[in-house]
Amino acid sequence: MRYWFDNTMSRGTASLIGWLAAVSAGLIVVVTALTLWLAPGEPDGADHAGQVLWIALMHALSPTKVASDKGSIAYMTVMFAGSLGGLFIVSMLVGLLSNGLKQKVDRLRRGRSRIVESGHTVVLGWSDQVFTIVGELVKAHASQKSSAIAILADRDKLDMEEDIRDHVGDLGRTRLVCRTGRPTEPHDLALMNLAAARSVVVLSPEGEDPDAHVIKILLALAKREGAHPPVVAALASARNLAAARLAGGPDVHLVDSDDTAARLIVQSSRQSGLSVVCMDLLNFDGGEIYMRTPKKLVGATYGQALHAYQTASVIGLRRPSGVVLNPPSDTVIGADDQVIVIASDDSHVRLAAGKPSVDESAIVGAGPRPTAEPERTLLLNWNGRAGHIVRLLDAYVAPGSVLEIAADHPRAGAGLSGLRNLTVNVKDCDTTDRFALESLGVGVFQHVIVLSDDRFDPHHSDTRTLMTLLQLRDMQSTLNEHYSIVSEMHDENNRALAEVTEADDIVISDTVIGLLLAQLAENRHLAEVFGYLFDSSGSEIYPRPASWYVRTGTKVTFSTVIEAARRRGETAIGYRGSAGRNAPPHYGIVLNPGKSDPVVFTENDSIIVLAEH
Repeated sequence: MRYWFDNTMSRGTASLIGWLAAVSAGLIVVVTALTLWLAPGEPDGADHAGQVLWIALMHALSPTKVASDKGSIAYMTVMFAGSLGGLFIVSMLVGLLSNGLKQKVDRLRRGRSRIVESGHTVVLGWSDQVFTIVGELVKAHASQKSSAIAILADRDKLDMEEDIRDHVGDLGRTRLVCRTGRPTEPHDLALMNLAAARSVVVLSPEGEDPDAHVIKILLALAKREGAHPPVVAALASARNLAAARLAGGPDVHLVDSDDTAARLIVQSSRQSGLSVVCMDLLNFDGGEIYMRTPKKLVGATYGQALHAYQTASVIGLRRPSGVVLNPPSDTVIGADDQVIVIASDDSHVRLAAGKPSVDESAIVGAGPRPTAEPERTLLLNWNGRAGHIVRLLDAYVAPGSVLEIAADHPRAGAGLSGLRNLTVNVKDCDTTDRFALESLGVGVFQHVIVLSDDRFDPHHSDTRTLMTLLQLRDMQSTLNEHYSIVSEMHDENNRALAEVTEADDIVISDTVIGLLLAQLAENRHLAEVFGYLFDSSGSEIYPRPASWYVRTGTKVTFSTVIEAARRRGETAIGYRGSAGRNAPPHYGIVLNPGKSDPVVFTENDSIIVLAEH
């Protein structure tokens, strides 16, 4: 009996209140019986036992009622005892209710209740990329009346909410719902109402072997019952892609973090300002990529479609066979094709009313394309993706090019056999040492790439990178040398500090992956577009001299620039003014300008185009 009693007492607030109710009933019955035995006929007006029972109940619930009682000593004694028992019972009841309410609040605070949102974006896991993803999704949903982002991670709910609000700021109309749990546990996944979710983003956590954690989450998602929303996941290593695809199934799109960051670093090292262009396309601040199926353009050529929108820039087609950017000008748009455009908002993707204003006299005839010459590139520091960067660079450069690797990393230059166009030399060097850098003869190189050293934590690694950039910039000004500098960093907060170094490009690898995940969470079909942009084959983004397209010093519309680029087999999507080259946040880059907006280009300005090599 005692064991049974202990078990019932341990079941929580409801069980305790049940026992308290039983004790209260016993007290009231005993007081009623004693009153009928010791003081029959009292109190005045109590004609039967039911009225005495009611009076005893009122004394138990309102102990102060005894102060107004009148009667015999026996009656007053019994009622006083009943009021004392009622005082104990009421005090216990208040304590139990208070403790039960506190437990419920604590449970809600820990984020263990099931959400009932629908059409929400679910983020599983936690890393620094979560701030970028939430911030971008808030911007993407700014025009919606109501939206929600739900996050499940093994962290305290209030800490998650506070961190996000500190980093992101005002969330506008977007509701943030955080839950504490392990994304690898099916029971915890059930809290997120995944069947009604719009999309799911799986983050790669910080620490050792993050891909194993991501694959385990994908397995948990695949095994759950019910509807399966589209899933986007980031992997740190391409070696785990096959296992992740098998774990996640057909509804999962995987982002190779190392490959994406490596491609952007290589392209930015060769084309100054490219990382800014890609960041503008990836974020939801300005130009975004949309896909449309305009019936009026069916049967028209791609060259005609370039002028079809007043406030949007056409960049390619999504066909049943796949995405193609900057196709041949005479490509006919079919009924099953979608037109890929850059626009500031989807409401701005509207066909223009009239014909474009093209100034034929301002267009410069296409001259001979410059031939590729061997290049000299200096790579400072080494990390896990450096070997992949070297192989990507080998696919871009002309035969006979030279790559000098300067690092004190023990694996610097390892595993680089089979290169076709690059000759690689490796030197031991402390890249933060001014004298060691000067001994490299940096002035003989056209491009310098500064990588993040993976032997240090991200914060310390960024600090060392900043020191190297400052040394290089000072050497440039002192020795009057000219070469492009591209740097890789981890923390977006260090960008403002790095701007002091006036590096040509700064690639924040974690931010790039976060932006890409946010884009794919909104539209997974954009994966083909960005994959095409970051690939060395096909058309890529190039800033090229404005004098190649239109006469400098002459006022022209951007429609004229588009037509000039079309005649060269290219697609113009914007320009870069030399006056704002060092002015953040856009560094002189203007994407998707109005077709009729007049602009005067100088010899130092560039047109941003999609083109072949």
